[in-house]
Parts: sequence; structure tokens; C-alpha cells
Amino acid sequence: MGQGKLGKAVGLTFQQIQKYERGSNRIGSSRLYQFSKVLQVPVSFFFDDMPEEVTGRSRGLRKPGQVAFDKGNFTKRETLELVRGYYKITDVPTRRRMFELVKAIGAAHSK
Repeated sequence: MGQGKLGKAVGLTFQQIQKYERGSNRIGSSRLYQFSKVLQVPVSFFFDDMPEEVTGRSRGLRKPGQVAFDKGNFTKRETLELVRGYYKITDVPTRRRMFELVKAIGAAHSK
């Protein structure tokens, strides 16, 4: 989705979207929520690749020594992009072959 289309969907100009993307302007939580709804991703999507040195914290609300809750791979950007790409394959036999290929490669690497 382009910046213009995203801006129109949330009532902003193309220039404002550019400022958010470049980091010139901060994004408030309600605006981030709007973006997540328009883009059909969880809000956590925008933080997937953020290193601890950027966030300035590693534990969040966890107590020392407590293990973080693992939501699994289903909220990762990579997973969302893979699933979206998979469903863009409109030819059902081709999509089925891709499905079987990925399963076979995954099985071969998990041994």
C-alpha cells in the first residue's frame, strides 16, 4: 500500500505519512492503532525488529529471571508476509504445491 492510499485511509496527507515514515514526527498510540487496522496487522507488527538497545529495556514488566511470554511465530512480520504472499497465489494447484514444498523443507530441517 502506498503512502497516499494509507494517508487517505486514516485522514492524513501524503506528506504527513512521509514524516512518520522518516521519523520526523512521532506517532501516537491511537494513530499507530489506526495504521494497524488499515494494514490489517497487529500493533506489535511495527515493533517486531526493534532491538533492545532502541527500546532501552529488555524485561518489560517481567521480574528478574522470569522468562518472557512466547507468542510464537504467528505475530512476526515474516509470518504475516509469507501468509499474505501464499494467498496471493490464485492457482490452487500451484498454491498446494507450494504448501507441500514448504512443509517438506521444514520437515527436512527439523531432523
